[in-house]
Amino acid sequence: MPQSVLSLERVLSLLPVRVTDSALDDLLFASKAEIDAREGDALTLSVTPDRLDLLSEGGLALYLAGVLEVAHGLPATAPKSPTSPPPRIDCDPSVDRLRPWIAAALVRSPTDAGIDVGTLAEAIRFQELLHASIGRDRRAASLGIYPWERVNPPIRYSEEPLSEVRFVPLDAEEEMTGERFFAGHPLAARYGAYGRLGDRCLVLRDRDGVILSLPPVLNSRAAGEARVGDRILLLESTGTLERTVRETLSLLLVVFASHGWTIEPVEVHRPDRPVDPGRSIVEPRTIDLPSTLVREVSGETLSAAEIERRLSRTRLNARPHEGGWKVAVPPWRPDLQTPIDVVEDVVIAAAIPAERGIVPPSRTLGRRLPEVRLRRTVAGYLLGLGFAAPHTPLLVSEASVARVTGADPIRLRNPVSSEFAYVRDRLLLSHLDLLARNTRRSYPQRFAEVAPVVIRDPAEETGGRTSYHASLVLASESAGFADGAAIADYLLRRLDVGGVREPAEIPATIPGRAARYRVAGEAVGEVGEIQPRILFEIGVPVPTVWAEIDLTALGPFLLRHDTP
Repeated sequence: MPQSVLSLERVLSLLPVRVTDSALDDLLFASKAEIDAREGDALTLSVTPDRLDLLSEGGLALYLAGVLEVAHGLPATAPKSPTSPPPRIDCDPSVDRLRPWIAAALVRSPTDAGIDVGTLAEAIRFQELLHASIGRDRRAASLGIYPWERVNPPIRYSEEPLSEVRFVPLDAEEEMTGERFFAGHPLAARYGAYGRLGDRCLVLRDRDGVILSLPPVLNSRAAGEARVGDRILLLESTGTLERTVRETLSLLLVVFASHGWTIEPVEVHRPDRPVDPGRSIVEPRTIDLPSTLVREVSGETLSAAEIERRLSRTRLNARPHEGGWKVAVPPWRPDLQTPIDVVEDVVIAAAIPAERGIVPPSRTLGRRLPEVRLRRTVAGYLLGLGFAAPHTPLLVSEASVARVTGADPIRLRNPVSSEFAYVRDRLLLSHLDLLARNTRRSYPQRFAEVAPVVIRDPAEETGGRTSYHASLVLASESAGFADGAAIADYLLRRLDVGGVREPAEIPATIPGRAARYRVAGEAVGEVGEIQPRILFEIGVPVPTVWAEIDLTALGPFLLRHDTP
């Protein structure tokens, strides 16, 4: 779980009422955060990955003020008089090679005193936490904080030759050339590859040509150093994915919103795209919440007033609408995307104290589900037959799919890499990779796994349905079709199911050396010898047989027997 060390005194100073240590424990116990340690003023807090906003003093104080009912709904962040003309960033298409997305916002202090030491430190600490988590150590997204009053807009984001870059780094005293900075600075050694390609690098400059930063490496001292007393700050995020860039920036806003700062968008102009006004990043978004969904999911019949009170406690705004509510969600809550997410907040807002003694209805109460017991039973049989039990991921590589002619797994729309580009539709894809990684181990090799796969299904909303398979692989000098078929037959007999084995053409197997199992006409399994072409490609020097049983398809024929 993501973790951060917060100043307890600073959190409590943002609340209009005093909270005791025991009360704080109780309040956080009913949330998605928990206290790992408390030592003096240092509060070590862990949260679930969807509530990173609670890992800042301001975000935690916003939440606590809501559940204590000393504050209600969304904090006001809209400026009384927005900047005119609207602030803007000019984004050059040259950045597409490295970090094509940028987003920004202006935050304005509620007083002339500007930002204090504690808020600035909180913002920088939360910025680094977002770098390490959502930003994937700045690879996917990175944030910058700049003093707007020392910047001459508009800002230009582009890729420039290193020879044209001269600036004083934030942690230095003397000016450096781009070549010298990337050659010797420790942050350039760590993050430089994300913002540099050959003899060119990413640069943020203002109208006067003053460098704000070299994203995602380091700010400059001239226009990139936010200081105590600054009244207006520019927050920006650059990265490789639009969603990640927007999410990191929106989360950083919670620090300033919790201290009463106003927030306004920054326009992003590109010659090859429509102008992005940036309002969707800084303004609340609306989610329709049907009243029937609240009742179905929570199992409670709640009055409209009670639902609105609970939403207000979670710092959301709700207004009645036909059939339910329009719920306003702040930008720092990216976890709230659908109505079901909002229902979760409605349930969490009330919690269920132990003294109420409520036992939630569940068909798992007292014992495991029949389908889970079936999977465990089959896994036990395979272990008893001497098969090792590996653990393989659900995602497989492009190379794995390419080698199995005829396989048709679902491809991810935006895969992180070619190594995790498809969702497997059979365990065979993962197990061939496993064979390839263990060619230096002696033979025979025997392993088997019970794990999920995703089968194409146009009837499902996602285009696929999850199914659990049991797959076994035997690689040895004497392995053949009969070995795999004997083990598959044995498993079906142990489960008291009469299956019919029929010849079949199965991807990756030798024609004439493969078969399909059917029970009452339903396909429930496959067995076959792996093609020599594939074995040669992955470096396996011995014959290999594979068998795979669809336990989800087999389940309806077994569960009537209540498998032990």
